[in-house]
Amino acid sequence: MKNSSALEKIKYYCAYQERSHKEVRSKLLELEIYGDELENYISILIDENYLNEERYACAIVRGKFNYKQWGRNKILQTLKQQGISTYCINKAMKEIDEDDYLKTIQTLAEKKMETLRSERNKFTKMTKLKNYLLQKGYEFDYINDILRSNF
Repeated sequence: MKNSSALEKIKYYCAYQERSHKEVRSKLLELEIYGDELENYISILIDENYLNEERYACAIVRGKFNYKQWGRNKILQTLKQQGISTYCINKAMKEIDEDDYLKTIQTLAEKKMETLRSERNKFTKMTKLKNYLLQKGYEFDYINDILRSNF
């Protein structure tokens, strides 16, 4: 029967790693599940705890910060692109410890400055450092504080 095998596939898909509702919806469409049946599958996945938006958001925040060392802005954008609710985003962002956040931005700034040693022009060096940290998703105020106090 097509339906039970599709449900098993989507359960496995969700059990393998945390998924957003958007990813699951897309996968169900790929499996040619539409309309009320699609909504029913999502409901089953939520009821059986295969799909949990808050858990997904927390996992993304931890992963992106701890492993990729992304700043809050970039993480926030990623969560918004996945259609995560404001409530879950706010709750998940609390996963980032403020002291760890400050240490991480400091470490990234120091490492980047090492790669910019050959740059003679101080303004160019600071601009490159600032752009790097902005691209990583760190807030402008934190970046300026780091630049003022360290370089």
